[in-house]
Amino acid sequence: MNKPKTITLAFTGASGMSYGMRLLEILLHSNQHVYLLYSKAAQIVAQQELNLTLPSQPKNAELFFNQFFGISEGQLQVFGREAWFSSVASGTNPADAMIVCPCTMGTLAAIAAGMSQDLIERAADVMLKEHRQLILVPRETPFSTIHLENMLKLSKIGAIILPANPGFYHHPQTLQQMIDFIVARILDHLRIEHQLIPRWGDSPASADDNIRN
Repeated sequence: MNKPKTITLAFTGASGMSYGMRLLEILLHSNQHVYLLYSKAAQIVAQQELNLTLPSQPKNAELFFNQFFGISEGQLQVFGREAWFSSVASGTNPADAMIVCPCTMGTLAAIAAGMSQDLIERAADVMLKEHRQLILVPRETPFSTIHLENMLKLSKIGAIILPANPGFYHHPQTLQQMIDFIVARILDHLRIEHQLIPRWGDSPASADDNIRN
């Protein structure tokens, strides 16, 4: 079995909180150590999309998620938006990887500009400067030229841009299966094993089965 990783996960105020929550669930249930950060806007989106009230105090948030996902204390650490003395704020103690899921265009722009105005932006900046894996999951459409330029800039310096655009070749029958498609692609990049969706070529409905003249 692979050694557990330390993963920083950030929720921001884009639509698509289901992706972030499902990713958090899988990371915790696969015994990864998770540092969780979320913005005030993410709290609003969680309430609107999932009817979830995410606590504002880190300790209350840890208790909430421990109970919600049925995990042991200590596997998840939640940090406030200005917890500048947390481990994620320094390159001396970086996580193995960081994912911003879902990622707003504002957060993406701030990371591209190196703003570091809150802990999410600073943690992402640490990933880039320490050449650690940074995965950004934007959920926006259409993309403006500004959005695309910011994504290109980040891609050139090593970030992975993984838009929340689910595929359909695995014949999803439920919303959960569409969410799992994106979560599976994130886990693939983190090199964390999963069986969320069938892999290309392993599905009964492979490309060869569906060629049409």
